[in-house]
Amino acid sequence: MAVQPEGTPCWADVMFNDVEGAKRFYGDVLGWTFGGSSSEFGNYTQAYADGKAVAAVVPPMPGQEGPSQWCLYLAVRDAAATAARIRDNDGEMLMEPMRVGDFGTMCLAREPGGTVFGLWQAGTHEGFEATNVPGAYCWAEVCTRDPEKTDVFFPAVFSYRSRQLEDESIDFRLYELGQETVLGRMGMTEDFPPEVPSYMNVYFAVENCDEAVTRATERGGTPHFGPITTPFGRFATLSDPQGANFSVIDVTTMEGERPGTTDVPNE
Repeated sequence: MAVQPEGTPCWADVMFNDVEGAKRFYGDVLGWTFGGSSSEFGNYTQAYADGKAVAAVVPPMPGQEGPSQWCLYLAVRDAAATAARIRDNDGEMLMEPMRVGDFGTMCLAREPGGTVFGLWQAGTHEGFEATNVPGAYCWAEVCTRDPEKTDVFFPAVFSYRSRQLEDESIDFRLYELGQETVLGRMGMTEDFPPEVPSYMNVYFAVENCDEAVTRATERGGTPHFGPITTPFGRFATLSDPQGANFSVIDVTTMEGERPGTTDVPNE
């Protein structure tokens, strides 16, 4: 697989206090299987959909135990240079660039609107081996409580083109690279509980959204929104038993016309 253009979502992982419980949950809900883990790399364990690497789960380092949260990684050519741009645009580095064997270089950051995300400079591990198929990554959106800051930050750091969705019921923006839409940005409203911080909402494709929600609920997950059918697919947002938010979407079931978009000049 060719290295993704800079700023393209390329990988997702999550830290769990109970990794075995997480493997059972996602194995049942998304059909994942799991590879082996190595203490050399913190027992990082890859998840597979139909034999293709699609995500990873990892236990926390001692002292890092806490709420679980999915992290989306954006592809970069030079993690150190991107980290400098993040600082220059009022972002915060949570983990400086760190080499992970021959696999690549990672770091973690927080954008000014509060969303945590990762950078991945590929080595032998280039990221997702499959996308947009059942069990694999499909889409992501930055859910932010400060959209104005978020909308300045991401185009400045990753050269995204911005387009605003023409829908008065939602504040939603699309970030594009060339002709491809790579990421969404949703302004959080008072419909979100006040204790929920800005976060990256990662979507995984499923064959049947309702069945996936039922499986998740039966296994201790909590549905928060949907299932609902939209012009983009039938989706639902949930949290797993350890509190990590994620969404599932069936992109073959759609309803209604897609709203138009308006170009937004980068500030």
